[in-house]
Amino acid sequence: QVQLVESGGGLVQPGGSLRLSCAASRSIFIISTMGWYRQAPAKQRELVAGITRGGRTNYADSVKGRFTISRDNAENTVYLQMNNLKPEDTAVYYCNAQVRVGNLDDYWGQGTQVTVSS
Repeated sequence: QVQLVESGGGLVQPGGSLRLSCAASRSIFIISTMGWYRQAPAKQRELVAGITRGGRTNYADSVKGRFTISRDNAENTVYLQMNNLKPEDTAVYYCNAQVRVGNLDDYWGQGTQVTVSS
C-alpha cells in the first residue's frame, strides 16, 4: 500500500516557481511531523523544510524567504511552494513523515525531480 505520493516536479527557468504536493495516509499524517528533503548530484540528502502537527516550521538557510511549507489537515497533504528558483535548487525532492508517537517510524516518498535551467 502506497502511503506517501508526491507530485509537482519538473523543469523550470531560473526565477520561476513550482509547487510540490505530498499526499499521505491519514493514519500516518495525523501523528507525524512532515518534511521535504532534497539530494543534488554528488551531494548528501539535506532537509529543506519541516512542519509539525501544530504548524511550527523550520527551513534550511539556503531557501529562507523563497520557499514555504504548509499542511492541509483535512486533505492529509503537505505542500512546498518554491519561488525565485535558482540552478542550485536542482535536485530530487523527497517527502518525509516522521511519526512522533508509538513506534516512531520514518516514511519516505519515491522522490520527484526538480530541474532549474535556462
